[in-house]
Amino acid sequence: MLFNRSRGYKNIILLAYPVCLSQLGTVLVSIADSAMVGQIGTVELAASSLANSVFFIFITFVTGITFGITPLIAAADGTKNLTEISRIFKHGILISAIVGLGFSLLLWKAAPSLRFLNQPEAVVELAIPYFRTLAISLIPYSIFQGYRQFMEGLSLTKPAMYISLFSNLINIGLNYLLIYGNFGFPQLGLNGAGLATLISRTFMPFAIGILVLLIPQSFCYLKKMMRLRISIFQAAKILNIGIPCGIQFLFENGALSFAAIMMGWLGTQELAAHQIALSLVTVTYMIATGISAAATIGVGNQFGRRNFRRLRETGFSSLSLTTSLSVVSAFIFIFGNHYLSNLFVRDSQVIQIASSLLVLAAFFQIFDSIQVVIIGALRGMGDVAYPTPIAIGSYWILGLPLAYTFSQLLHLGASGIWYGLSIGFSVAGGLLFLRFDRLSKQGLR
Repeated sequence: MLFNRSRGYKNIILLAYPVCLSQLGTVLVSIADSAMVGQIGTVELAASSLANSVFFIFITFVTGITFGITPLIAAADGTKNLTEISRIFKHGILISAIVGLGFSLLLWKAAPSLRFLNQPEAVVELAIPYFRTLAISLIPYSIFQGYRQFMEGLSLTKPAMYISLFSNLINIGLNYLLIYGNFGFPQLGLNGAGLATLISRTFMPFAIGILVLLIPQSFCYLKKMMRLRISIFQAAKILNIGIPCGIQFLFENGALSFAAIMMGWLGTQELAAHQIALSLVTVTYMIATGISAAATIGVGNQFGRRNFRRLRETGFSSLSLTTSLSVVSAFIFIFGNHYLSNLFVRDSQVIQIASSLLVLAAFFQIFDSIQVVIIGALRGMGDVAYPTPIAIGSYWILGLPLAYTFSQLLHLGASGIWYGLSIGFSVAGGLLFLRFDRLSKQGLR
């Protein structure tokens, strides 16, 4: 058993670390955005928090739809069905492009609706143009995700890592030029951060498309897919997995975004402090999503081979790995809360609020990491419908009402919102764990 568990850890780490680095790079850019925007002022940081909180709902929904590609590719790769892989690849890219374009247009038109969220007017005025720039960036991002999920399904996790890390360097460099107006560039403030994000995301699909052409393991499918016809049935197979994944992400991240809106009801400083805590929690979340992606690939491969003993080994190795890492992160959040908060802003009251929130966030991110990895393992088995009602019940029926009760009715303020979220996410993690344990045991019989 020790040998099997060690082998499981090794396989997961080899698959996960490129995805983790890629995801970490993305969130570190988000943290850099927050830190660099925070140097302009508290209102600008609050506007960034508002726009990103709403945008995050939709970008994760789009990402979830593309997640329908990975388990199908992994299962087909497990049985070496080359035609099926090419067919999934073709339809996955088409779906990614159409979904990205559709949501980009929707968000551009809906940007003025931010006024209806009962936020400070000064915050909304800055948030709308920034939000629209983010909306345009959804098109290249979605296409990149389509290519990325295809390659990760083939266990080629490094190409997306290299591209994401290089794109992040572009983003940070452009932030420095466009936010502050250095080296003769226009000083665009928050809009400069949005433009930097758009340019760096536009680079990504072109770069990964070139790598698909250059890597023989992926290029062979590109040639083959050109000869295949478009099939509604094949598109439906991807969407049957992708849409439930997207809906689950929608409810999960929608809960976090609505929590940010509730923070705005408390005040600009609370919203800015929440953005600091959420930015740091997102670091551990992205590590967990990397391990989750590895769990999807590993479990999907074993599910295609009907090897349920190795499937359970992969799933539980992923879970114990992410739990260990999130516990380490919790200690960093608790004992480094003041230092971490000082990295973002100079406002002493915002720093004080953020420091207290980071202690609560330390426990929240453990529950969050556990549930996201189990969802990845379930996705590898094609079980995507069950997590959706879990998400609705745990986040929206339990977590958010408790957050409102604690913060508004019991007058616990910003801390009360994080209490409610922690309870909701812990319940989700427990229920999803029981689901994976039961399904994987059934396959052993």
